[in-house]
Parts: sequence; C-alpha cells; structure tokens
Amino acid sequence: MNIAVIFAGGVGKRMHTKEKPKQFLEIYNKPIIVHTLEKFDKHKDIDGIVIVCVENWISYMNDLVYKYRLEKVKKIVPGGETGQLSIYHGLCAAKEISGDEKSIVLIHDGVRPLIDEKLISDNIKSVQMYGSAITTAVVKETILVVDPDAEKIDYVPSRANSRVAKAPQSFWLDDILHAHQDALKKGVTDCIDSCTMMQSYGRDLHLVTGSDENIKITTPEDFYTMRALLEAKENAQIYSFESR
Repeated sequence: MNIAVIFAGGVGKRMHTKEKPKQFLEIYNKPIIVHTLEKFDKHKDIDGIVIVCVENWISYMNDLVYKYRLEKVKKIVPGGETGQLSIYHGLCAAKEISGDEKSIVLIHDGVRPLIDEKLISDNIKSVQMYGSAITTAVVKETILVVDPDAEKIDYVPSRANSRVAKAPQSFWLDDILHAHQDALKKGVTDCIDSCTMMQSYGRDLHLVTGSDENIKITTPEDFYTMRALLEAKENAQIYSFESR
C-alpha cells in the first residue's frame, strides 16, 4: 500500500491568524488543507490518507472530508506535543491501516498544497528503488552557516552541493516507524523532521527534485504567493484554451 500521512497540526502563529489555524484558511473558497488532500486523494497510486490534526479541530476536519468527498481519508488522529510526536501518531495510524502489508508512507505538510502528481509518483518510485525519497529544491541563493554565539559566518557551503529540503519525505513504513520508536526509547521527542531522524541513524537518503512552487504556507507572504500561483495556473488554462 501507499499511504499519505498529512500533517495538519500547526496553529499558525507566524500566519497571525485569529480565528482558524492556517491550514483551514480559504483560497478560492476552499481550505488550504483541502487543496493539499485532493492532490493525494486523486492520485491513482495512493491507497489511503491519514490526517494528523489539531485535536480541537478534528470535528471540523471530518466535516471537510465529507463535504469535499475525500474518499481515501481513512483516519484523522490528534497531533502530539511536538512535530515528531505528531508524525509518530500518523505513522501508527498508517500501520493500523496497512497491517502486515509492506507499505510506503509519504509524509507531507498540509500547508504545502502545490504538490503535483509527478512528485507524488517520483516519491513512490524512489522508495521502491532506493528505500527513501527526500523531496528537495535547488538552492538559488548563497547559504551561510553562522556561529550564533559569535555572530559571524562560520563557513559558506558550495551552492552546487546545497539543497533545500521540502516535502513529501517518503520511506518504507516499517523503516521510519522503527526509527521513531527507537528515538522515543532514547527520550528523543523533538527531531525536526523525518529526514533528520533517518540521517541520524546512518541511513542513506535518496533525493527527489521537486518544483520551486512546492512552497509551505507559513507566513502571510506565502499565502499571497500561493494565491498568485493558483491564479496564474487558472489564467494559463483559459488563455491556452482561447488560443486554440
């Protein structure tokens, strides 16, 4: 099975939202999280979806799943105290769905709605071939590694050898679940993401290149960027149709 675990556990502090977590803000009369979920729900190779949601908003999320007929959503589970624990909750739910079947899990941000069909397919193929898929984008600006105590540049890595980690981050479900369980046994609960966790366990991670449009909606600026990109895609369809 191929199962998507969609993280929708944020509360939108950097978005400065007052009424709703950022994943429930609407663009084109549809919540951001629904834009994201539809990409996975419509993909022919995705068999199931788990949503990790802010606990107080699970009922609202259930209503959205029904309203937009998201048929592949199998479970909605509450998030944990940290991002790592939230993903662990999602992985455990994915394991309940898959049972003993060898399965691939795609871990994705609910507020990263501009993922496309090809990237989902590339992630699945990469796990099948190499055991992992870390979605990345080419770095377009110079990266500085700094010494925060001395307030100076530590070193400047080569741009040619640098990438920006994005999502999905995908693995064999049993592999990433075992890594999480081992981390918890050691008292680790604040690992920044699955890529960092698997790297710390000495796993070789395979890169998949994604589009620059695959942005994470974190700030008001990101929100307006997404809206502009969707409008540009819509206009491209109209103008392309009219030119025929």
